Amino acid sequence: MYAASASVSAPLRPPRPQQIRPPQGGGPYLDPSHAVGAAFGGGRVRRGSGLGTPPVGGRIDLSGPDGPELRALIASVQHVCPEFTPSQVLRRSGRSVLLVGTAGRTGAVAKCLLDRSPAGAERFRQEIAAYRTFVRHRPPVRVPRLIAADPEQGVLVAERMPGRPAATRRHPSDTPPRADVRVALGAVCRVNLWQPPVGMFDMPLDYAKHITRFHELGLLTDRDMGDLQKLLHGLAHVQGQFCHGDAQLANMLLSPAGPVLVDWGQAGWYLPGYDLATLWTVLGDAPLARRQIAQHAQAPGTPFRDAFLVNLMLVLTREIRTYELAVQRAQQEPVTPGTPDTGEEQRLLLRRLHDDCAMARRAVRAAVGTR
Repeated sequence: MYAASASVSAPLRPPRPQQIRPPQGGGPYLDPSHAVGAAFGGGRVRRGSGLGTPPVGGRIDLSGPDGPELRALIASVQHVCPEFTPSQVLRRSGRSVLLVGTAGRTGAVAKCLLDRSPAGAERFRQEIAAYRTFVRHRPPVRVPRLIAADPEQGVLVAERMPGRPAATRRHPSDTPPRADVRVALGAVCRVNLWQPPVGMFDMPLDYAKHITRFHELGLLTDRDMGDLQKLLHGLAHVQGQFCHGDAQLANMLLSPAGPVLVDWGQAGWYLPGYDLATLWTVLGDAPLARRQIAQHAQAPGTPFRDAFLVNLMLVLTREIRTYELAVQRAQQEPVTPGTPDTGEEQRLLLRRLHDDCAMARRAVRAAVGTR
């Protein structure tokens, strides 16, 4: 069973809340008038963790080919949480399996880790640590209550929260309602102003290391690397900001009682604007929302603008890398007649991400030119 210890290095000192005044126009920094006119459909590489209300129905079939694996997973969950009774498999990915059920009289979702790589195991530990922190130190948004967890077993059981996902894909193929985007942005901004106790969260992203890695992979040019390093050097004394770490709409549940954020495995201290950069990236078909996000991120001043642009370039580059690998895998898999060509969806999304990255690159160069 998980026995807690909070980990890690002390975070950068978080910024004090500032009064934000909307700037006049977007300038050269991601003004949507320079954006691509239309966005393309999302992919299926990754969705939110789904610790929310699923369409529960029927029973788990343990007699099929997946029966032995499901029995082993259920046994591992019940070893950690004996009162857990499964009712349905909500989602299965290469990283984890989500089982819906009950824990006593409480609706529950059990997340079972499949990715046993060091990086996957560490991220799972961080997610459990985040939920344990939330037991005593509540964030300014609703989060699922932790029921039981064991990082060694790779099991996390949390309450099932009411609400509907703000999106079912990481990159929504349809423009989300403006009201949903407004609620999501408000939730992200409240999280970014939160100041959890020192030492409870670390800094998950090594900016200099990731810039170098993406350059070595050919995803950043020599000029990109130099420009980002210049902006990063100017941000050396900027205070860190607490971020969710994966603030996409699929990780948000909307309910009358308020939004719920799930999947906290990447929470920690980042340069200001990381969550806003993530939200901007996944809203490719919502130019008005992008304008609002970009203005909000840049309004506090030049350091915040530069931090947002560094975050945006790294988030977009990571997404491009992820979907390039997804397209390669799709090309190697046989296409079953009558099934949707997800590879084509991913190629269209990849094209849009490259266009977005080109736009962000221009904004970075303009920002470097003003320093």
